[in-house]
Amino acid sequence: MGVLEGKVAIVTGAGRGLGRSHALALAQEGAKVVVNDLGAELDGTGGGPEPADEVVKEIKDAGGAAVASYEDVADFQGAKRIIDCATDSFGKLDILVNNAGFARDRISFNMSEEDFDAVIAVHLKGTFNCGRWACAYFRERSKEGKPDSGRIISTSSHSGLLGNVGQANYGSAKAGVAAMTIIWAMEMGRYNVTCNAIAPMARTRMTEVNIGPPPTDEGVFDEFAPENVSPVVVYLASDQAQNITGRVLSIRGGKLELFQPWHIAKSIDIGRRWTIEEIGERIGELGDFPTP
Repeated sequence: MGVLEGKVAIVTGAGRGLGRSHALALAQEGAKVVVNDLGAELDGTGGGPEPADEVVKEIKDAGGAAVASYEDVADFQGAKRIIDCATDSFGKLDILVNNAGFARDRISFNMSEEDFDAVIAVHLKGTFNCGRWACAYFRERSKEGKPDSGRIISTSSHSGLLGNVGQANYGSAKAGVAAMTIIWAMEMGRYNVTCNAIAPMARTRMTEVNIGPPPTDEGVFDEFAPENVSPVVVYLASDQAQNITGRVLSIRGGKLELFQPWHIAKSIDIGRRWTIEEIGERIGELGDFPTP
């Protein structure tokens, strides 16, 4: 029996890459899975049912249960239909994995408004949309006296946590996902819901240009294989992780790390209003700032 036996999960962007890997791993551990994917190209254009349908077939061929959803997470009501797909198909929802996304990388002075808005819409708003409806569902279940433990696992990025040239849109969205995760954890704890995020480093359509192809030697560990990331998603979705919430975990190959949120490193309090000259004289006490 798998660690998710009897659970119902949604994975957005589950037609390819990390989302596909997560969906297969969740199903392997016993979860019934809603495989959501718009079927869009790498830049978010186009669409079609084939990617989601193929993953559903993989899960069913392996003896699992799955249904496809082709809704766009950036559509507020479409996100509700994704949640409804789980409850209509399998009677409930236990786990939401927010993974959907695409990239439109540009240096900021070359980035169009549409490139910025589109990436924010799928990564940040899409995560909010699905999370919003899942939170409402979990809250109602709790009020009805059905305190099932809910799980929301969202996808942040090193680009959002550490920064990356050419990704002002993507990085901003992923930093927002990390902040939203912390806030959701504060809001949903009373309803027995945990909310965490992962910052994965893996080979996908968005990263393969920089990471390169997998190793040709079968005996070499492929640290960038998407399958390396999915165990932490399954763990966070399981009952074993009930006391873990509001966290952002980075995973690359065999390396698992915990990110800490923004915090005050040093402070100076002079008990009155600063002068510009005083700031210039003492700001170096806060950090090693380059001198002009």
